[in-house]
Amino acid sequence: MKELMLGNKALARGLWEAGVAFVSSYPGTPSTEITEEAVKFDDIYCEWAPNEKVAMESAFGASLAGRRAFCGQKHVGLNVAADPLFTLSYTGVNAGLVVVVADDAGMHSSQNEQDSRHYAIAAKVPMLEPSDSAEALNFAKLAYDISEEFDTPVIIKMCTRVAHSQSVVETSERVEHSRPYVKDIAKYVMMPGNAKRRHPIVEERTRRLIEYAERTPINRVEFTTDELGIITSSTCYQYVKEVFGESASVLKLGMINPLPVELIKNFAARVKRLVVVEELDPVIETHVKSLGLQVEGSELLPRIDEFSQNLIAQAFSKEISEGVALDDTIPARPPVMCAGCPHRGLFYSLKKRKCTVLGDIGCYTLGAVPPLSTIEMTLCMGASIGATHGFNKMLGKASEGKTVAVIGDSTFMHSGMTGLANVAYNQSNSTIIILDNSITGMTGHQQNPSTGLNIKGDPAGKIDLEALCRAMGINRVRIVDPYNLKDCDTAIKEELAAAEPSVIISRRSCVLLKTVKHKPPLHVDANKCIGCKSCMKIGCPAISMKDEKAVVDQTQCVGCEVCSQLCPKGAFSRD
Repeated sequence: MKELMLGNKALARGLWEAGVAFVSSYPGTPSTEITEEAVKFDDIYCEWAPNEKVAMESAFGASLAGRRAFCGQKHVGLNVAADPLFTLSYTGVNAGLVVVVADDAGMHSSQNEQDSRHYAIAAKVPMLEPSDSAEALNFAKLAYDISEEFDTPVIIKMCTRVAHSQSVVETSERVEHSRPYVKDIAKYVMMPGNAKRRHPIVEERTRRLIEYAERTPINRVEFTTDELGIITSSTCYQYVKEVFGESASVLKLGMINPLPVELIKNFAARVKRLVVVEELDPVIETHVKSLGLQVEGSELLPRIDEFSQNLIAQAFSKEISEGVALDDTIPARPPVMCAGCPHRGLFYSLKKRKCTVLGDIGCYTLGAVPPLSTIEMTLCMGASIGATHGFNKMLGKASEGKTVAVIGDSTFMHSGMTGLANVAYNQSNSTIIILDNSITGMTGHQQNPSTGLNIKGDPAGKIDLEALCRAMGINRVRIVDPYNLKDCDTAIKEELAAAEPSVIISRRSCVLLKTVKHKPPLHVDANKCIGCKSCMKIGCPAISMKDEKAVVDQTQCVGCEVCSQLCPKGAFSRD
């Protein structure tokens, strides 16, 4: 049956058809929907893991048990999972193990633009790269065959455009797969003596995979002319076909590691001009040059941002079709915390006290934008706590009384606990604020170990954040409601003044959760409003100024009353 599917949904369908039994992932745009679609199949056990490292280790355990397994994450998540990945290359697998990494060229929702192909090369594992939804489905099934034939984990590299675009796929039925578990200490126990004997096996596997890359149909030549030959992959293939049509021959690479040798040499010999079109780093180009071939690429195309049809056309001096401009100017719409966001009141209190705020990854990172402009550093998941520890250790009393770390509940579960353990163990006088909104917010409301619900919304183990922090050696732990500005201000003042590490848990559920009941919206009494704009300091999108008076958008306001606590004239009410 044929169906129109998003790339992520198609890949999840491929997992089901391949007989996958176990899925463990950590949400991260643009990979999240793969696992959210996979959980809809009753044949597959699915879970959100606390972080990507745990997800990959769990998937390996399922593979070891003899069931096909999957682990999904975005590109920066693979940084976290790299530790088990590199050694998994040595151990190999039992049942097939496939890892998806979704890159984000253009940084639509990411803090960097790294190219995950380097991980496949460094870990010496095969990587497949689909260019549309149909290939996402088919490559998922093929990846398991490769995994079991060559005794290796296989990476499938998605990207934002493939993950979040739709194309037609042809579905088929599920085929079950299982293998018995056989005890094999020499293969699976990676102490130095065993690892030393496994490394030559990896190198021999790479040689056999190169031979496979030469003959696999997912690396194919589309020959139309000898004037221009383009080597490409992923979405760049789609752009190239749209720009050039039949005026360029194409070597389309579906297997991006290891790359073929003879296939590329033979293709190059048939064309007068050879060009590589690839996003981000010159991985294919470097390989082609290592074969002693004359090739263009980096000098024509940028190494940053995602490509487009027009960008490629311009690089080859081809005519660019003019777009249609709108008559009206579209106003800028910068990202902003939602009306009633529980983080807003806490950030206002931090700004009021002129705190130095080291932030983390989540929707609360928007505390860095005006008018709050509070967060001064965001690096990676969990870094806020470790960075605050180092910051305070170096600056001592000059920073201890005004520097805090802010981190979400899901991010704390992901990689914040070890940072807090470091604070408790090495005793920096640091104040950590856990922004507990009872969900993983930025990626679309996934559960985490502190919510008490699993991926299906069923009851699950629930970690008590307050008890956990105390168990880790933090004696001062207190909970505040971020809608209460006075309590927030008092808690921040007192914990910064304390002579020992402390944790403030700012607890209020995300306003977008279906379980959250909103209060009636507020309105402004124009007779009381003096136009002082005190209410505008929190940057709530439901509040604006009209005719020098504050007004509330009744369709956005959730009645949190944070604005009313700022008004010197009591102009906000529900009467």
